[in-house]
Amino acid sequence: MLEKLRQFISDVVAPSAPAEMTLDDGGYRLAATALFIHVISIDGDPSEVEKRKLHQLLETRFGLDPTAADRLIANATLIEGEAVDLYHFTSVIMRSVNEQGRLKIIEMMWELVFADGAVTEFEENVVWRAADLLAVSTRDRVNLRRQVAAAQEPTADAAE
Repeated sequence: MLEKLRQFISDVVAPSAPAEMTLDDGGYRLAATALFIHVISIDGDPSEVEKRKLHQLLETRFGLDPTAADRLIANATLIEGEAVDLYHFTSVIMRSVNEQGRLKIIEMMWELVFADGAVTEFEENVVWRAADLLAVSTRDRVNLRRQVAAAQEPTADAAE
């Protein structure tokens, strides 16, 4: 497993990294997906709703087909399991994605937090830490949370 982390670092640094590990220039999708997996796993095993939401986000926001999304999730799960902090992922994102892109990643994290209808303090803390490392302001992070929560209200009522 430590070898996978070494490979991730090599993939980020080396321009000739294998396509299945980077999926794009700089590997930001892999890093973002590892953050997403961390969010849905922080309060225990991810629920089916959270897993479906993760797939949907990767397919729609990253333009992936289901097979590519599965491969990205599998690679990100291995890397996330070996990470000791969020910096490994956020540093890749910071080098690869502009401010609007970073806001979208935080928005996607909130969508995953709200996917199962139960927001935990652990999930909120992960988004807060990631947003801070991604240079997303507190105001923007809170506004994104409110927007996602407002969009989720009809599904949250239906789940109760």
